[in-house]
This record gives sequence, C-alpha cells and structure tokens, in this order.
Amino acid sequence: MEKKDFELIIIGGGPIGLACGLEAQKAGLDYVILEKGCLVNSLYNYPINMTFFSTSERLEIGNVPFVSNNAKPTRSEALEYYRRVAIHQKLQVNLFEEVTGIKSLPGENWQSYLVQTLKTEYTAKNIVIATGFYDIPFNMNVPGESLPKVTHYYKDPHFYAFQKVLVVGANNSSVDAALETWRKGSDVTMVIRGSEIGRRVKYWAKPDIENRIKEGSIKAFFNSEITEIRENEVDIKTPEGIITISNDYVIAMTGYQPDLDFLRKSGVSLAEDEIMKPTYSEETQETNLENVYLAGVICGGMDTHSLFIENSRVHAEKIIQHILLKKQY
Repeated sequence: MEKKDFELIIIGGGPIGLACGLEAQKAGLDYVILEKGCLVNSLYNYPINMTFFSTSERLEIGNVPFVSNNAKPTRSEALEYYRRVAIHQKLQVNLFEEVTGIKSLPGENWQSYLVQTLKTEYTAKNIVIATGFYDIPFNMNVPGESLPKVTHYYKDPHFYAFQKVLVVGANNSSVDAALETWRKGSDVTMVIRGSEIGRRVKYWAKPDIENRIKEGSIKAFFNSEITEIRENEVDIKTPEGIITISNDYVIAMTGYQPDLDFLRKSGVSLAEDEIMKPTYSEETQETNLENVYLAGVICGGMDTHSLFIENSRVHAEKIIQHILLKKQY
C-alpha cells in the first residue's frame, strides 16, 4: 500500500524542489516530492538548443558537482544533471501528479495539512511550495491568439524552416527563437513593444540579433504590438499605423507568471499591489500559514526576474533547518 502520510511534502520537482528533497533526506525527514509533469518540467520545456546564462557550478544542488562541456551548460546537460542527481541520491519523487489543493487539518500540538492531487490525497506536517513560474504564459489578448499557429512555448527551430514566422518580444527567449528560426531558413519578423532589444539579453546573443536587424536579415517593428492574428496574416500596430503582413506562425514569447491563485486558495497571503509578493519570513521561508514554506522563484510573486536557481538554492537549507528546530520543541 502506497504511503500517504509524511513529515514533509514538497510541491514542485524543479531544481529547487529537488534541492529541498536533498536537504530533507540528509536530515532524515520522511518526505515526498510531487511534480505535475516530468522531472524538472520547466527545464524540459525550454528550447532544445538553449544555453544557460549561469555557469554550471551555480546550478548545482546538494553539493553534487555539475560538470558541463563549457562553462555555461546547455538544456540537455542540465536535464542530464538533475536526472542523475535524482537517481543517485534516490530522491522520493512522484511525477505526473498535479497538486490541486491544500487544506488545513488543525491538531492539538502540530498544524498539519491535507494535500489533494489528481490521483490521491496525502497528509503532511509540513509543506514546501516550489512551483516556479513557467506554466502560465502572459496572453496578448488579441483576436486570433487561440489559433493553432500561435504558441507561447518555443522548442525546435527545424519545425519553422522556410515559413513566415513572427516572434513577439525582445528578451532572451524571443531573441533565441528569432535567431534560431532565421538560421533554419525562416522569414522572421519581430514585434517589440519597446524601442530596443532587452538589456538582459545574453551578452553573446544581443549583438547578433542587433546586427541581423540592422542588415535587414530579420525585420523588426519597435514600439509596436499585434492587434489581430488570422490564418495567413497578422495586423501590427506601429508608430506609422496598422501594417498587415503575411504569416504562417506566431511565436509569442510574452513571458510567464507563477500560479499565485494556487497560493491564494491555499491561504497564503499576497501583497495587494502589482507584484503580489507572498507573505513569508526571509529567515525561515515560512509563510503566514504555520509549517507552509515557499522556495524558489515563487517567493518573488510577479517579480520573476529577481530569483533564479543560483540564488534560491539556500532556501532549501533554511527551510529544513527551521523544520528541525521546531521538532525539538
């Protein structure tokens, strides 16, 4: 019979969720990691040819060395690394099991929780929510956005060979999509809300995309936005007026947002401003709910650019130390 009661349930099987599992295991806590997709699901959904901005040692978890061919590892190297960590450290991970809700189960001496998934129910004394932010794209909210030709996730440039491709956005994911599809023979147009390529674009890609735009190999409309998408055309609002271009596919790299609604429904308080930062202790990572902790990028609310793997790894140690401290009393 499958075990259903744990000292700790970790929601999210990304790098930070795995880091929490490693710390829990080292501390001798009875835990399980619940992940709604595959292992490190967000990284799996990154573009196939992606190279990280961070160096490999900054992506390490649990003091397990990450060796890559170059200083900055690729997506495939990261997937291999985290998979090997999970295998060799014998992490307890339940994959393809989405958590749908957390309910409080007040006890006499210790707050506990009911964790509901699409498959079953668990109980746990402690919860860590490490769900990242890559699952909900920002929509453009324009007619035609739901057409099959439109995607908010870019994977492999070969699919777009010899097609008319429109890329929305000016940051790393947009620049990668534009450059890679162009190099596979696509006729690429970029639509950019601002007046320039994003300042956070990887230093080796920024001059590349700027030179391709300057020479006319990749067309770009700055200070512009899409107003409508149709089967074979796209309307673009530019400073000179509405322009209609022929189009086969739209790659809308408009960014992603964390599932803050899940936190709200679980009882975690959010700031009443546009950032909606969750309430938690910077020292322990514990939220306003007793024994419920946050780890990773979810801590920043809508400010998804302030936390990364490299500066969130410490959350795991802080959380487990606090749980162990509570157990002494």
